Amino acid sequence: MNEHIPIDFPRGIKLTVKREDLLHPHISGNKFRKLKYNILEAQKLGKKAVLTFGGAYSNHIAATAAAGKEYGFATIGVIRGEELVNKIGDNPTLTFAQQCGMMLKFVTRDEYRLKSDSQFVKSLETEFGDFYLVPEGGTNELAVKGCEEILVAEDEKFTHIACSVGTGGTISGLIKSAQPQQKVLGFPALKGEGLADDICKFAPPGNWELITAYHFGGYGKITEELIVFINDFYDNTGIPLDPVYTGKLFFGVIDLIHNGHFADNANILLIHTGGLQGITGMNAELKRKKLPIIKT
Repeated sequence: MNEHIPIDFPRGIKLTVKREDLLHPHISGNKFRKLKYNILEAQKLGKKAVLTFGGAYSNHIAATAAAGKEYGFATIGVIRGEELVNKIGDNPTLTFAQQCGMMLKFVTRDEYRLKSDSQFVKSLETEFGDFYLVPEGGTNELAVKGCEEILVAEDEKFTHIACSVGTGGTISGLIKSAQPQQKVLGFPALKGEGLADDICKFAPPGNWELITAYHFGGYGKITEELIVFINDFYDNTGIPLDPVYTGKLFFGVIDLIHNGHFADNANILLIHTGGLQGITGMNAELKRKKLPIIKT
């Protein structure tokens, strides 16, 4: 569903939101796209369980747990941070995942860094038995294939496609399906180098660019300025944004518009990748810090 933003922008620039967050109430946005072909592959291989990795408030963990419940396979979530083992009830994401039937295994941050190590994965197979492995964030070739389906024929009129970036799977799919005359802009939600190299594993160089100035301090970091923007945007449009991904994307695009980054009459499509499940946990943290909470 494409939704025009009812805000006047200078120089004839138009913004439209593709509401991927409305695809499914729990397997939301780009997670729906990333899991689609992975679920089909797991079923094809006769796998009864899916194992994946994520942090305390991971959209991917929540979506994988919901997919397991809906499509009838067991799910195992390897969670970063062993200190969380006795705090599940205080964490809405982990509580939801557990309620969907996901088995949670908490590991230290050092262990978590081994998530791509074959020996570590083998130890997980010894512990849990046979499973279908989905990487952290859900990004692999099948995930990129799913994300290629985000853009459809009616989207060919846009001059720019903009999305938030985590592990690079979503933008890779957009790059592969965008038209040659379109520019794909990625707004990383985290600091750190190497993201462009990760994207190049799945998508060719060319009609895309990473805009790295709007991570607000890194993954999961948020400022009062960003909260105010998200709430004002919701008041003006009725579109909720999450603070980790889409809030930073929308802030960045609108800031670039006002700073003359886009040509006159640019027609920009923003991909709303979901992630709204994380707002409850973020609001609890904001209350503890005596900051404004995010509206939904």
